[in-house]
Amino acid sequence: MLRPKQTKYKKSRKGSIKGNTSKNVSCNWGSYGLKACESGRITARQIEAARVSITRKIKRKGKLWIKIYPSIPVTSKPVEVRMGKGKGNVDYFIAPVKAGAILYELAGVPKDVAIQALKAGSNKLSVNTRVVSKDD
Repeated sequence: MLRPKQTKYKKSRKGSIKGNTSKNVSCNWGSYGLKACESGRITARQIEAARVSITRKIKRKGKLWIKIYPSIPVTSKPVEVRMGKGKGNVDYFIAPVKAGAILYELAGVPKDVAIQALKAGSNKLSVNTRVVSKDD
């Protein structure tokens, strides 16, 4: 799974993810892309599950780019522990995604296969997405 080798601070606050993105809004490398329609948090497990799903659909032909990276730690306390006694340990990492960001890019496969693969990958994610092409 994806996780940073090193972070400046071990634990971070939740923060908010509002508005649309101004960066990463078009397909730069691939012919087809998976674009987020809403803002949200995507875990490293979801990113990996979508990647596996897409690569299986394209039968490992073509090229796939992942354009998001989980760099924010999320903490949680163990089950059946009383309140207080500080913040919990780092449990997993998330990638904050704003609306309009391209999550995955795909090249080297036919259009129908690319659309089918990206839709299969979008089923694994927690945000609403749509398939876009470089021509759009």
